[in-house]
Amino acid sequence: MLCEFRARLVAGDAAERVLNLMLRRLVEAGLLAARGKQRTDATHVLAAVRRVSRLELVGESMRAALEELARQDAGWLAPLIEPGWDKRYGHRVEIRKVPGGAAGVVALAETFGNDGRRLLTALWEPGAPPRLRRLRQVEILRQVWTHHFYWDATGSLRWRDGHELPPASLRFDSPYDTDAHYCVKNGTEWSGYRAHFTEACDPDLPEVVVHAAATIAPVQDGTLLGQIHADLADLHLLPSEHLVDAAYPTPARIAHARQAHGVTLTGPLPTGSGRKAPPDPAFGKAAFAADWDTRQLTCPTGQTSLPWKTLTLNQRLYQQASFPATICRACTERPRCTHSPTQPRTVTLQPTRELHEIQLNNWADQNTQEWKRRYALRAGVEALHSQTVRTFGLRRSRYRGLPKTHLQTVLTAAACNLVRVADWIRAPVRAERGPTRFHTLCLDLELT
Repeated sequence: MLCEFRARLVAGDAAERVLNLMLRRLVEAGLLAARGKQRTDATHVLAAVRRVSRLELVGESMRAALEELARQDAGWLAPLIEPGWDKRYGHRVEIRKVPGGAAGVVALAETFGNDGRRLLTALWEPGAPPRLRRLRQVEILRQVWTHHFYWDATGSLRWRDGHELPPASLRFDSPYDTDAHYCVKNGTEWSGYRAHFTEACDPDLPEVVVHAAATIAPVQDGTLLGQIHADLADLHLLPSEHLVDAAYPTPARIAHARQAHGVTLTGPLPTGSGRKAPPDPAFGKAAFAADWDTRQLTCPTGQTSLPWKTLTLNQRLYQQASFPATICRACTERPRCTHSPTQPRTVTLQPTRELHEIQLNNWADQNTQEWKRRYALRAGVEALHSQTVRTFGLRRSRYRGLPKTHLQTVLTAAACNLVRVADWIRAPVRAERGPTRFHTLCLDLELT
């Protein structure tokens, strides 16, 4: 019954309707208001499947396909079974250590690969029942083989090296949950999803969640910002100031939030550090005066660059200005300006004047005490993550698949709102903690 009930909730987008109805009631009660302050952050959610290695993934995908074929048409499958298949796929595939080291791993992987190739070739032969090719685990097997194997020049099936794999957003980590993807964020590795929460943080009102969503793990935090603003606009709950961490804002997103929704997006923009930063911060990008009419830069020493050119990086447009090599090499300030011993200094700018000015203004603002005081309010979103994880068990998804994980995320937000509003109406009474036994003993001995 519960499975069918959850399926109906997912099919009818009922979770969003529950949360939206709750938000409307909170607005009517004066406990939530638009054009206040809100903050957004994301946390990781583990998939409801076991974590497997690449080797276990291909073996388990083969086993799952054989299980489904055996249920659907055992007579067709029987002639294809080879000696050794029962040992390899007759039970759950668990591989701890493979004899022979890296070469042994590749050999076992290609054994799995050739077994799968034999099965997939038979399924696509003209005499094979077409309905078997449409089975879910058969399609998953085909995708896993595409992700992890390739044909070499001799026509042999080969195991892909790690750098030859498709991006994590395309390949999945389990044949039983194809929405579970691998991701790394700030040193944390997981396979599963990412939960995004936006909460109101006005000082005189309860801090309630106004937007919740779940995505696959590799979806970066900032990519969801436009959807969050659009959903809040539909609910008439847009903030005046939206506080986010460094993963969200870019000059383009700051401009869009302001122009499309009248929202001030507050968050630190990266200023450039590490190997690409100049040795002296005084020669950073902000120190170069840009003339957008002549498309030239002027460096802190007064030298003028060549006209800048349009540059494409990661499918985004930028402007890149270079200074004449002879002038750069003769400059007495060169050791402070660039790490390169021979190459001239280059500076990469935003594609338009507006975005360039937004970047420079944001850099200047985020170093002021006033900006830091306003931005300190963002840190409170960590308490929301702690509550959803520790109180409501959000860290691990209860269900397989993104739709049901999204349902769990939205209903968790609604439950969190119930608790927070109840605490707001009547603050919980905290029991006084009694003295420790040692402290009591010290009191008795008059040693305090």
